[in-house]
Amino acid sequence: MNTTLVRGRWVICRVLDRDSAEIIQDGAVLVRDGTVAEVGGFEELRRRHPAAEVLGSPGHVVMPGFVNAHHHVGLTPLQLGSPDLPLELWFGSRLAARSVDLYLDTLYSAFEMIESGVTTVQHLQGRLPPPLSSMLAGAGDTLRAYQDIGMRVSYAHTIRDQNLLVYEADQDFLARLPPDLARELAPMLARQLAPLEDHFALFDGLRAHFATDPRIAIQMSPANLHWCSDAALERVRQTCEATGVPLHIHLLETQYQKAYAHKRAGVGALAQLDRAGLLGPLCTLGHGVWLTEAEVERVAETGTRICHNCSSNLRLRSGVASLNHWEKRGVRVAIGIDEAGLNDDRDMLLEMRLVLRQHRTPGMDPADVPTPAQVFRMATEHGAATTGFGESIGRLVPGARADLVLLDWRQLAYPFLDEDTDVLSAVVQRAKTGGVETVMVQGEVIYRDRRFTRVDKDAALAELAARMGRPRTPEEEARRGVARRVAPFIRDFYRDYLPEGTPRPFYVTSARD
Repeated sequence: MNTTLVRGRWVICRVLDRDSAEIIQDGAVLVRDGTVAEVGGFEELRRRHPAAEVLGSPGHVVMPGFVNAHHHVGLTPLQLGSPDLPLELWFGSRLAARSVDLYLDTLYSAFEMIESGVTTVQHLQGRLPPPLSSMLAGAGDTLRAYQDIGMRVSYAHTIRDQNLLVYEADQDFLARLPPDLARELAPMLARQLAPLEDHFALFDGLRAHFATDPRIAIQMSPANLHWCSDAALERVRQTCEATGVPLHIHLLETQYQKAYAHKRAGVGALAQLDRAGLLGPLCTLGHGVWLTEAEVERVAETGTRICHNCSSNLRLRSGVASLNHWEKRGVRVAIGIDEAGLNDDRDMLLEMRLVLRQHRTPGMDPADVPTPAQVFRMATEHGAATTGFGESIGRLVPGARADLVLLDWRQLAYPFLDEDTDVLSAVVQRAKTGGVETVMVQGEVIYRDRRFTRVDKDAALAELAARMGRPRTPEEEARRGVARRVAPFIRDFYRDYLPEGTPRPFYVTSARD
């Protein structure tokens, strides 16, 4: 029986509410066979389990591993040539992205996540090219990277069966283009469009293949309302109902998506998901920036969750989400870093600080703004609830899976930290990636003394750099040229897309009707 005693000056077990947490001073976590067996004072646990290996010291903070609840890629869009354009224009720029080895690409972002204390990622993979055999191979490469590094992953291939480039049918948009450009673009779009049946065959195949791996869960992800037909949404509902897996859907990321929903069905996007039977505790809405107050009320009523992607919303000019309003309505909110955070990396510690600071609206009432405890819970327990692992992760309590992080207390407190500054506030507001010393997943140390135990990071990145340093292929050059030529037509499509009189707020502080 494999038993480890993980000790620290402080053990952060879980958040109790927006203002308090269960924290043990001079505590420890007893890990047995990948599970948290006991939590308590170090001396008492040491006395009762003298043979257990001891990990950590009085110079550490022990805490649950973070959950990045919305993630897509390794090399960031900026690294691959896409600047931070408004979202709808940014979609078009992604046509020009270089082809990337999925295994190495996944390792690249996994390195960054683990180095910032992330132990679980919700990986939403987009546009694996058909046929089904290629889709299975691509998903397998991604999941093999997580297996090799030891990280926990809740995986879904995002379902798209329409409107691949703009918010109208592909054939209708192609008809807007000069004939020569349409002829070049059409097969590029066609290569991204897998038969709807293949998406569900992929889901079934992956669930069967990884059924015995305790660190992999397979879930559903209809990519967004504009990307999914009514038939696709119905198949998602049937699949989730039959299997009990959660679903994650981008929704109302921009005001253009809000306008699209009304053009599509005459009602809002949330009402359409409600009619499709998709709302509820198993449903997570990615972004949700443009939810109205009435829609937030319905989100709260149904127990639907939201994943807040703060950096992405800022970088792609999507707007400022109404986090404070969501919190007051009792909505459970997770944190996602999306393609990349504010520093163009996957640093959850920085993302938490951004969430804490972005929503500090003017005023005096402390209940109006996020607290460190609230943000910590978003990055742990609430993020866990959006994945296929649910309550088994995100907390250090008996019975939970032993996914935890050791932080260097000196990095938080040196040269001085007043005793009135609580440890949770110090972690959320001061912790840096350099202070993450050790990361454990399922009771296994996958990152020790700031070095990965399973994968050679330097070798993997050197191989990725060598592959990306090669000249573009003819096919990549063709996509690059088409992306540049089609960009002005995408901009023209959205020029008058919004209803007349739509406000263009600089800073939004509350939900909008």
